[in-house]
Amino acid sequence: MKAVIIDDENLARELIKAYLKKFDQVEIIAECSDGFQGLKAIQQHNPDLIFLDIQMPKITGFEMLELIENPPVVIFSTAFDQYAIKAFELNATDYLLKPYSEARFEEAVKKALAKIGQKESNQKELEGLKETRSEQESLDRIVVKTGNKIQILALNQVHHFEAQDDYVAIHSDQGKFLKLMRMKALENGLPTGDFVRIHRSHIVNVKHIEKLELYEKDSYILYLKNGQQLPVSRSGHGRLKEVLRY
Repeated sequence: MKAVIIDDENLARELIKAYLKKFDQVEIIAECSDGFQGLKAIQQHNPDLIFLDIQMPKITGFEMLELIENPPVVIFSTAFDQYAIKAFELNATDYLLKPYSEARFEEAVKKALAKIGQKESNQKELEGLKETRSEQESLDRIVVKTGNKIQILALNQVHHFEAQDDYVAIHSDQGKFLKLMRMKALENGLPTGDFVRIHRSHIVNVKHIEKLELYEKDSYILYLKNGQQLPVSRSGHGRLKEVLRY
């Protein structure tokens, strides 16, 4: 059974390796100090299990997971306080709150080993975790994957988001990108007041709004500064009025 350790703290990686010595069936095939290294290791080795820190430089553990189509079973190790952990406890395979005991580590590993091979169940849990994460903290950037490249988009570069089946199309200064994400989860994570959902399929950055025009009774068209025109629903118009205060 193959495992990858992804943590920017060397001591944390050493502790995991020491505690894993009791589990002969687990082979550590790679250890990484940031999310980009972790992505490469997962693509190269296709592990069954990863030990993943959440707060890391470059990209977070959450952002790294969002870039993996079929993620392995995950055990989080994090310095988040107990109250933040509780928000996603039911969705994660398990978590280790730093500092953790060897007994707590063994409990987490046993739980993870029992889930190895349950890919479909694990994917559903990951989707739930992404939504919970979006609900509990505001996004300040979007990480997308295009081919073999990772692109980090600052939110102020995004003009608007558009729902496209199971994906969200991100229209930005750098172009259009697709991200596998639910529109509702995205909406919950965006900063209040900076973005507004104007339609079932559209969320706009208020800083990129040029004007709003009435084209027939109770029907509006929103113009962005780049010239794009977007429909505005009745409920979306109400939200616009609240945010723009007109």
